[in-house]
Amino acid sequence: MNIPEDLKYTKDHEWIKIENGIATVGITDFAQNELGDIVYVDIDTVDETIDQDEVFGSVEAVKTVSDLFMPLTGEIIEFNEDLEDAPEKVNTDPYGDGWMIKIKLIDDSQIDNLLDVAAYKKIIGA
Repeated sequence: MNIPEDLKYTKDHEWIKIENGIATVGITDFAQNELGDIVYVDIDTVDETIDQDEVFGSVEAVKTVSDLFMPLTGEIIEFNEDLEDAPEKVNTDPYGDGWMIKIKLIDDSQIDNLLDVAAYKKIIGA
């Protein structure tokens, strides 16, 4: 299972990469594996400011639908539109082409509450 060292994580199995006040967000390799074949990514919250832990969209797999939770409070400034035609990128490249949204951060202090790789591994038993 791939769990990159340079990312932050949430208990809800999202990964976060922060660069210059912008957070790129997706779901982890563990999450996509648990969900199975992803057939649809539903995110209609672009240009909205959403609080940490609120739902910003959902992922639909063959066998289930799962909510996506904001890892940090901020404005969703971009959705990975490639996922509209190729949602399977979340399965094949969750940390690359399968990213989901970009957030303009509002409260940098929330970053301290995210999990590092060791803490995330404990949650998933890796």
